[in-house]
Amino acid sequence: MDFETLSPVKIKTENLTLPFLKQHIQSFNEWQVDTFKNQQNITLIVNQRARYIDELLARLWDFVGLNESYDLSLIAVGGYGRGELHPKSDIDLLILSEDGFSEQSEQKISQLITLLWDLKLDVGQSVRTLHDCYEQGKEDITVATSMLEARFLIGNKHTFKKLLQTLESDTFWPSESFFIAKKEEQQIRHNSCHGDGYSLEPDLKNGSGGLRDIQTVAWIAKCHFNVHSLLELTSLNYITPGEYRELVDCQTFLWTIRFALHTVTNRPDNRLLFDFQSDVAALLGYKGERNQAIEQMMKSFYQTIHRVKELNEMLLQYFDEAILGNLNQQIENVDDHFQLRGHMIELKTHTLFYDRPEIILQLFLHIAKDPRIMGVYSPTLRELREARRCLTQWLQNIPECRTLFMQIIKHPRGMGLAFTLMYEYGVLGAYIPQWSRIVGQMQFDLFHAYTVDEHTHKLLKYIYNYPVTKEVHPLAHEIYSYLEKPELLFLAAIFHDIAKGQKGDHSTLGAVDARAFCELHGLSRHESKFVAWLVKEHLTMSVTAQRRDISDPRVIIEFSKKVSDEKHLNFLYCLTVADICATNEDTWNSWKGTLLRELYHSTQKALRRGLENPRDIRDRIRDRQRKTLALLANFNISKADVKPLWKRFKLNYFFRYNSAQIVWHTTNLLKHQDHSQPMVLISDQNARGATEIFVYHKDMPALFSAVVTEIDNKKLSVHDAKILSSRDDFSLSTFTVLEQDGEHIDPDKIQRLKMAIEKALLSPEKVNSQQTRLIRIKRQFKFEPEVTFLPTKRKRTQLEVVAFDAPGILANIGEVFRRSGLMLDTAKITTIGERAEDLFIVSTEDGDALTEQQEQNLKANLIAELSPEKE
Repeated sequence: MDFETLSPVKIKTENLTLPFLKQHIQSFNEWQVDTFKNQQNITLIVNQRARYIDELLARLWDFVGLNESYDLSLIAVGGYGRGELHPKSDIDLLILSEDGFSEQSEQKISQLITLLWDLKLDVGQSVRTLHDCYEQGKEDITVATSMLEARFLIGNKHTFKKLLQTLESDTFWPSESFFIAKKEEQQIRHNSCHGDGYSLEPDLKNGSGGLRDIQTVAWIAKCHFNVHSLLELTSLNYITPGEYRELVDCQTFLWTIRFALHTVTNRPDNRLLFDFQSDVAALLGYKGERNQAIEQMMKSFYQTIHRVKELNEMLLQYFDEAILGNLNQQIENVDDHFQLRGHMIELKTHTLFYDRPEIILQLFLHIAKDPRIMGVYSPTLRELREARRCLTQWLQNIPECRTLFMQIIKHPRGMGLAFTLMYEYGVLGAYIPQWSRIVGQMQFDLFHAYTVDEHTHKLLKYIYNYPVTKEVHPLAHEIYSYLEKPELLFLAAIFHDIAKGQKGDHSTLGAVDARAFCELHGLSRHESKFVAWLVKEHLTMSVTAQRRDISDPRVIIEFSKKVSDEKHLNFLYCLTVADICATNEDTWNSWKGTLLRELYHSTQKALRRGLENPRDIRDRIRDRQRKTLALLANFNISKADVKPLWKRFKLNYFFRYNSAQIVWHTTNLLKHQDHSQPMVLISDQNARGATEIFVYHKDMPALFSAVVTEIDNKKLSVHDAKILSSRDDFSLSTFTVLEQDGEHIDPDKIQRLKMAIEKALLSPEKVNSQQTRLIRIKRQFKFEPEVTFLPTKRKRTQLEVVAFDAPGILANIGEVFRRSGLMLDTAKITTIGERAEDLFIVSTEDGDALTEQQEQNLKANLIAELSPEKE
């Protein structure tokens, strides 16, 4: 068959057997994919597919004898009614009768539908009378919308015309009711997709800024203005030719991805899952090392949906006025250039944004100053969009703009609605050159749930809301309330990730950009340097809290030297909390909050005491013991009672546990008589933001492996481990544990977990990992493990393990330590999306650091154990 010369493809035979039709459809599908790969026009391809199905249905209609049922009409509805079909799109059909269906007609319809199913076509059919169409359409806006796209295929044309008359009647769906219903439907749809098109696995069709948002504009226009295409709206002056072309460009891009997705999955998928992003990017011709092809494709996608969202918002506002008559006549003067129309700000003079770009910044300063302003009036938004596209220089190069920008940043409400609208309407990208590069920039991993620009926007909102989030972030709330120049924090937040996607360390590069920006905007040398420092060190506090042993005074001193004073500490804490919270919805938990607060307070004490006067560790231990004895007195426990027990403990026990923890351990250890049996304590649920499991047992290399295996078997996550030994070789170890979703442990699990750990410690050789299946979303992210040995002044060996976070990874690491005869001193467990980034401090059984050869052997064993190929 010469497909290339046939449009639509003709089925040149009367022998419509099932094998022939299946082969014909398969050949057509293969030809379309080849055409697509040759980068032919996607609009032509999806329209051509619809015409092919038109031809097929017409032939089958006659083949089953429905042409003899003279009153019936076969009608394409939904997307197929628009003449658009992707490889796995539903073929929505309406078989229509004016009055009803005879038994003979019903048999033939059944035969047709069965044949279509046998051909494996994705058919969605409805069989209705005109009365059914009216009643069901009145009840269901989705049904009404589908019929709005009705297109005659074959049969009785008079019946089809009667349907059109029914749909156009005043009592069916008045345009006012239709508009309200479609707006509500869009909002519900966005909410079901978490309201955010910037999801890592976006819905091309239903997500915010997706294909449905374009179709919603078209449906409303068709219902109210009786137009059959968006192009016709240009003659009614509701849409400019440029906006029409932009919508077509966006639709074309989304269609291209959707066609590729259907081709790759061979399913009617609309969600661009991680599983398919690599193959879709390759099919579309994106190239690059590692994940660059995917990130390029997704950047174009996110930029496209941003344009759709902006156009959808503006056009629906226009329709609101045209259809509902919501043209607010209450006008109040703001200044020479702006007026308030209801709660929307409006530009008075046409082309003013174009003639005087600094007026763009004046718009947002008014929004910051006047809490009555809820948004930008649609004609003004159109003026803004057009002026933005005509700019010949970056707005930051205009001195008046710089003055206004700093006024917005410094205003108490400047980082609220005003900044959000600057971001959403592309003004931020027109102002800061570096920002324009991160618009739509994504990272192909499971940790960063948003594009770089969206993450930064969310981070800024977290900071802006500190004054009203006292219960969620009490320390940040308190610190923020006395920051002298919060605008410095906002500037650091804007630039903290602005160099993502560039070659080199983004923190260092971003610091350079931040300093130059601050100096350009008139900040002092000291302030510019301070903002640059915050950008450069924005990850330092998070890394120290989560991946270092902050009970070690040396870690605190090292961190204190880096922050140097309380001002740097305060600003860095506020930036760090917001950065973690804005990374994804699941990153923040109470345990991380506890770690950051402990690091903050320990550093604050060190700074106030003076770094040149570090506190003697023995003095610190004696002070802690005194405080602990005072608390133990409440339990009628004296110094004489605890002295024999405490003499068994090494000094590091007393600075790695606080007084409350030592009281908890001591009161229970004094009651524990049979030291051949393990003692396992599980803390109160609210202790230090997570559940603590304290293990007392005869020390052994298998202890860590046995405990973490049982914790893993209960589907819990270890976040921290302190593996201490007494002077007489008993373990005094603590495991900090949360549910996998970051919540506290379910109380029902606690007793079962306690019994399982006790059993495992008595028979570690019988402990088996109940490996769980790797969840779907992680399968695309496997990578080779890395083992790095870190310098340390301690008589221990410190190593970082970065590996794919597969089920049972901690148990596997623990088993390597056991086989190597190593004693574990500390484990700091950090999971970042698909990556486990863990710190371990180990020693030989004699308490010595590892030799170079032992390090090499350990590294080889860990890489062999954790390699994805082993699974």
